[in-house]
Amino acid sequence: MIDLVRKPAGPAERQAGFAALSELQVPWIERFLVVRGRTVPVLRTRLSPRDRLGAVKVRWGFGRGAYRVLPGLYAAGKPGPDSPVFVTANYKLSFDALRSSLAGIDGWVLVLDTKGVNVWCAAGKGTFGTGELVSRIAKTRLGALVRHRELVLPQLGATGVSAPELARRTGWRVVWGPVRARDIRPWLEAGRVKTEDMRRITFTLRERLAVAPVELVHSWPLAAAGLVLAALYGLPADGSWSSRALPAAVLLAGLVPVGALAFPALLPRLPGRAFSVKGAVLGAAWAAACAAFFGLSPTASASGILVAAPVTAFLGMNFTGSSTFTCQTGALAEVEKGFWPMAASLAAGLVLGVVSRAPGA
Repeated sequence: MIDLVRKPAGPAERQAGFAALSELQVPWIERFLVVRGRTVPVLRTRLSPRDRLGAVKVRWGFGRGAYRVLPGLYAAGKPGPDSPVFVTANYKLSFDALRSSLAGIDGWVLVLDTKGVNVWCAAGKGTFGTGELVSRIAKTRLGALVRHRELVLPQLGATGVSAPELARRTGWRVVWGPVRARDIRPWLEAGRVKTEDMRRITFTLRERLAVAPVELVHSWPLAAAGLVLAALYGLPADGSWSSRALPAAVLLAGLVPVGALAFPALLPRLPGRAFSVKGAVLGAAWAAACAAFFGLSPTASASGILVAAPVTAFLGMNFTGSSTFTCQTGALAEVEKGFWPMAASLAAGLVLGVVSRAPGA
């Protein structure tokens, strides 16, 4: 028998699903559910303005490391022993995507301790993995609350979880859900049959730009370094300093928004397959445009291109971790192959920059 009550007391365990812990006194917990002598938090399935603001903040890289929820067991609606069990990560952005898709659905939500990392990345790191899932099933005593032995896992977690091993070790069976949490309702209504769209990962312009702000924020030291170099390039500090420093400042500091925003926006259109090549092409084009706009000398133009190309190549390689079609081994190989050419180009560009300030250059 399951009763709905308001925040009863319970034993102090540091995971959700047993007691009304202090960590669970948060706005996104609607109430508590008492079942078989334990207290399970019930989720609000409607995101609040505060939730949306938090999502915006972490998209821009603020408080990302602490944006997590307590692992353990949660409830949506009024789940019973035959209700489905959905598994997710304890990164709050992933967690919110799931809970906001469970409106009108009675189910259990098993949250793994992925150290505040999203499902896809955590699956690659192993924290959204078979071992953690086996451990969490045991720690939450999930089998005492449901009659079935099925877990609905996000498709993007497949790289970290071995369904055969999980079945062998626990007796629980994995059902792979759709790629996007918002498709859970139509998937359930269709008898758990996935359409091609439910299986396919997309990387649209909107999706690419959604992950770009954090790269922009993390790249500010490059912009600062560019401004310092531009200031040095303009020396001596005479009446013509600004006319010499301004073109360099625009070119160098502009590489950050070019690499962090223009690169993801133009990704499918840029030539080459490697992200470093795509980034280098974009950076060279930006430097050439700046050189033409400011009427720079051939030597200064060549310097700008040689400096810009490796910087945007580096920013482009950073974006491999956000894309849907790169792998860790491929990204590592690209870094190893591209490091020395990028370093050589940067060094040559800096030398040419000094040469371009020589009389008659």
